[in-house]
Amino acid sequence: MQRQPLLKEGFADAIGFLGGSVAGFWIGRWLGLDIFAAGYGPGTLVAILLVSLGGGIGLQAAKAWWGTKQKNKP
Repeated sequence: MQRQPLLKEGFADAIGFLGGSVAGFWIGRWLGLDIFAAGYGPGTLVAILLVSLGGGIGLQAAKAWWGTKQKNKP
């Protein structure tokens, strides 16, 4: 059983998720939202939503990239 392709796919997924989450965090900061504010006010909830959406979009982008890379393999 070859584990190397699965390991590479896992790293690609992790990097995509982490990159998207960080991008969502910084978009929230740019909009003046603080994910680490005390309590769960509307601004905090929107910041959490941005980080979550960013992580999901990053993960899906990594999966799409990995899928095209696997199709192009001989």
